[in-house]
Amino acid sequence: MKWILLAAFVAVLSIEYLLSWLNIRHLRRHGHRIPPEFSGGIDADLLARTSAYTRDRNRVALIESLLGNLLLALFLFGGLLAIYDGWIGGVAESFILSGLLFFLGLGLVRALLDLPFSLYRHFVIEERYGFNTLTWRLWLSDLLKGALLSLVLTGLLLGGALWLVAASPDWWWLWVWGFFALFSLFLLYLSPYVIEPLFFKFEPIREEGLEERIRSLMEKAGLKVSRVFQVDASRRSRHSNAYFTGIGRVKRIVLFDTLLEQMTHDEILAVLAHEVGHWKKHHVFKRLATAQLIALVGLFLAHHLITAGVLPGLLGLEEVSFFAQLMILSLLATLVGFPLTPFSSWLSRRDEDQADRFACELSGDPQALAAGLVKLSRENLANLHPHPWYAAFYYSHPPVVERVRTLQQRT
Repeated sequence: MKWILLAAFVAVLSIEYLLSWLNIRHLRRHGHRIPPEFSGGIDADLLARTSAYTRDRNRVALIESLLGNLLLALFLFGGLLAIYDGWIGGVAESFILSGLLFFLGLGLVRALLDLPFSLYRHFVIEERYGFNTLTWRLWLSDLLKGALLSLVLTGLLLGGALWLVAASPDWWWLWVWGFFALFSLFLLYLSPYVIEPLFFKFEPIREEGLEERIRSLMEKAGLKVSRVFQVDASRRSRHSNAYFTGIGRVKRIVLFDTLLEQMTHDEILAVLAHEVGHWKKHHVFKRLATAQLIALVGLFLAHHLITAGVLPGLLGLEEVSFFAQLMILSLLATLVGFPLTPFSSWLSRRDEDQADRFACELSGDPQALAAGLVKLSRENLANLHPHPWYAAFYYSHPPVVERVRTLQQRT
């Protein structure tokens, strides 16, 4: 069975790398063509720059993925899992302490492996294409604050979950699910007020006329806005974005200062109308509910598979700890979930299309949203020529050229 799982693991990676190769080959063949929908919004030089940016990012991502998956294969299939599990068991006798050391140790290794790639992306690729505005001091500050925050939150979440496993061996899967769900809601509420301000400076939007139009748009949609903020995203990157936070009908709206520089008021309103569409169509609730249902089923199956004692044998191992069995389960979840990726992506693209339709109805200006998407793509050097298979498999949004074409046809 071990070799069957290894073959499945290699097959999944082969499909991923094939799709990435097809995507880059498609870009090389068609990346010089300016889509009619972008005529006047992008020139040949910028299109060439976009293609080069996509290739550079893909090259680094491929190297990072190859290295990470090679080490993962050695860990799971090369016997390192049993060695690491035995070492943890010899260091700590407590179930909770053993679990914390087991997963935090793996997290530390992962973070150290990610570090050089993160540095290269920020200070080489993003710098090369004019996106990076991070200083080394700010990067180090973000790194330390992020590491400390992750350590605290992971320790609380993992420690609480392990305590529930130890306290209720037969029903831990249900209690852990409830604990995770409540913890997620707590973070969803806490993040805008405590976590995000650790990294960004939020201040009331300076353009009063725009704020009044935003509030009017939200009232038209039946939503209340507590505050409209702009955030100093330009301290770190020239990329642009906007998002909502909040639970229920009362929302906080956050606009990147880069977005305010790049778009007209009509375009910003159209982009926000798209985000409103997700709330009015209950996409956020549906995604949260689906994630919780999957988590509940997954934890239920995990409990029964661990209780049955069948997991170690799948990798040719003898008896291993509860934590090591969770690692084996994560492998199985990856292999089982991979074929469902295109379906999940299709559902997400369907939601995005519905949000676009709602935005057109709410704002009454499809051209403003189309123009906003053209600017977002241009300013962020988005790939305008993804391979159809790659887009179908991975894209959470319809390819931007298709979105703009659809919006232009709704005029």
